[in-house]
Amino acid sequence: MVGKGDRKQQSHQIAKEMRPGIQAIAARYNANVKVVEVPPGPPVLSTLVAEIYGPDYNQQIEVARQVKTLMAKTPDVVDVDWMVEDDQPDYRFTVDREKAIRYGVAPAQVVAAVRGALSGMPAGTLHVPASFQPVSIELQLADADKASIADLGNLTVINQQGNPVRVGDVVAISRGIAPKAIYRKNQKRVVYVLADMAGRLESPSYAMMSISDSLRSVRLPAGYALKEEYTRQPEYEDNFSLKWDGEWQITFEVFRDLGIAFAVVLIVIYMLIVGWFQNFIVPLVMLAAIPLSLIGIVVGHWMLGAFFTATSMIGFIALAGVMVRNSVLLIDFIDIRLKDGIPLNQAIIEAGAVRTTPILLTAGAVVLGAVIILFDPIFQGLAIALMGGTITSTFLTLLVVPLLYHKMLKKKYAQKANPQT
Repeated sequence: MVGKGDRKQQSHQIAKEMRPGIQAIAARYNANVKVVEVPPGPPVLSTLVAEIYGPDYNQQIEVARQVKTLMAKTPDVVDVDWMVEDDQPDYRFTVDREKAIRYGVAPAQVVAAVRGALSGMPAGTLHVPASFQPVSIELQLADADKASIADLGNLTVINQQGNPVRVGDVVAISRGIAPKAIYRKNQKRVVYVLADMAGRLESPSYAMMSISDSLRSVRLPAGYALKEEYTRQPEYEDNFSLKWDGEWQITFEVFRDLGIAFAVVLIVIYMLIVGWFQNFIVPLVMLAAIPLSLIGIVVGHWMLGAFFTATSMIGFIALAGVMVRNSVLLIDFIDIRLKDGIPLNQAIIEAGAVRTTPILLTAGAVVLGAVIILFDPIFQGLAIALMGGTITSTFLTLLVVPLLYHKMLKKKYAQKANPQT
């Protein structure tokens, strides 16, 4: 493709448009072709991964086959595949020692002839003056001369009497199935079913929910049930289990860790505010501004048709400090005016009038700074969270925080103004 500055479409959109035509060509040749894109986050086996565990490996393959069929029928799920090898023919050449002795041929000669025909035979080394490394010389048959089993059987070796002997006369050729790879994860046998997402809904969570509703149709041996795991590998293999992996696992771990980090941030902010204001209730009023940013974040993602990603969560956490700062500006000014003897209502009005300008300037700086990354495919969620959350929470903070603070203090200052009541 040409450089991204010379085209209007992003690479993801181009891949989505190319996929149907490429797969239609592959279908004519019974091939499975995938359009693979560089993942925007940590590398995973595939966007959507179903891991099948169970007590019997052959039955695991059968369950995986049915899950693969369900994936192929699910909307927005593309490039469905599994890591199970088809049967590959395996031809075994066994030297008949009795015949070989009768023909005067050593078994090692037969082995060397067949190996040389298939893989090549070292014949020497070529020393080139202009090269730092010696070049190995290998003798090998042309592809046309080793295209079939009959061609290999017609190879000749020289016996002890100097006469040629056909390889096919001293070996027995048997046909079988080549051994297949058995995948294991944490010492447990597993069958992987892979897929990608492309369409209107590209988050694997939607596909997982749709497939989960259809898992009841999966046929299992008598006495077994298919159990779903979302966050961890099954502990035992005495039953059949489907463990969702891929981008979902990364998403779960990222949001779990970010959620813990967000909780720690709230606790630290709360402790700092308590230490400054010497009050355990006032910090709760200030922290009320944080969930207000969610309104703008949700609306912003909806308006731009973007998904809530890990970078969106990072933006939400970053906004916590900005929003609490706005609340601190308002409440600190109200407290200063109250200490000067100004009535509560008047102090709140003055706080809004005086502190609105610095609050709006701070919000404007955050919004303008986030515009730079608004159209970046990875950090778009961060930009939307910063912009939408800042705009919404700023205006709501100017209304909600003073109202909550007024509600908290009105009884106290009403009694000071009217002691007899």
